[in-house]
Amino acid sequence: MNKQRKADLLLVMVTAFWGVSYFLVDLCLTDLPPLTLNAFRFLVAFFLLAAVFYKKMRPISAATVKYSLLVGVFLMLVYVCCTYGVMYTSISNAGFICALPAVTTPVLNYFFTGQKPGRRLTVCILLCAVGLALLTLNEAFRPALGDVICLGVALFYALDLIFTEKAVARPDVDPLQMGVLELGVVGVIMLVLSVLLEEPRLPSTPLFWGSALFLALFCTGFAFVVQTVQQQYTSANHVGLIFTLEPLFSAVVAYFLADEVLLPRGYVGAAMMMASLVIMEAVPGKKEE
Repeated sequence: MNKQRKADLLLVMVTAFWGVSYFLVDLCLTDLPPLTLNAFRFLVAFFLLAAVFYKKMRPISAATVKYSLLVGVFLMLVYVCCTYGVMYTSISNAGFICALPAVTTPVLNYFFTGQKPGRRLTVCILLCAVGLALLTLNEAFRPALGDVICLGVALFYALDLIFTEKAVARPDVDPLQMGVLELGVVGVIMLVLSVLLEEPRLPSTPLFWGSALFLALFCTGFAFVVQTVQQQYTSANHVGLIFTLEPLFSAVVAYFLADEVLLPRGYVGAAMMMASLVIMEAVPGKKEE
C-alpha cells in the first residue's frame, strides 16, 4: 500500500471517529456537565500526546506558545458551541452544521486577506445556505436553539484554521508542538470554567468512562496526531473531500444508535449541503478558488 492511500485511509478513520463523537458527546452529557466533559476530553488527550512526544516538545519557542494560546482559545470556543449545540438539537443536524467550516473559512479568509471567492465557491455557499435552511428550519421557519449554537462552530473553527495556517507558515513555530499545546490550552480553560460554572466530577459508570475515554483518546488525541502527520503524504483536495464524510458518519450513527430520522426536506437539505462541500473540494477549478 502506497503512502498516499494509507494516509487517505487513516484520515477516513479519523473522520469516522469525529462522526461517532456526536453520539458519544450526546451520551456523555447525560452524566457529565458540558464544560467538565470537554475538560476531561482535552486534558486526557494533552497528557497522552505530551507523554508520547516528550522528546519533541523541547525546546518550545515563544512564537509557538503565542499561537498555541491564540488557536487554543478558538478551538475552545469551537467545542463549547459543539457540545452545547448537541444538547439542544439532533445529532444529525449537529453533524451537518458543524461541517460548514469548509465553506465559512474561505468567506472569512476574504475579510482577512482580501482574497475574493471565485464563482464556484459562491455557488457552493448559496447551495449550502439553502440546504442549511431546509435542514434546520421548523414549520414556523425558525431554527432550533442548538442549530444556532452549532453555527458558532462554523465561525470559530474557520478562524482556528486561518490562524493555524498563518502560524505553521512561520519558521519559528513547530506545528507538532502547537498541536499538542493547543489541546492543553483548551483543557485548562475548560477546567477553570467548569469549576466556576459547574460542579466537576468524573464519569459515574463504566459506560460513561468508556465513552469519555474514547472521546479523549481516539476522537481527540489520535485524531489530531493522525491529521497532523498524515497530511504530508496526501493532497489537500483528498483531505478536504475525506472530511466532508464527517456529517454522513454522524447521520448514520444517529440513525442506527439514536433512532434519529430526518424529515424528507431535511434529507434534501443535507444532500444539498454535502453536494456543496463535494463540489468545492472535488471538482477541478481555478487555483485561486
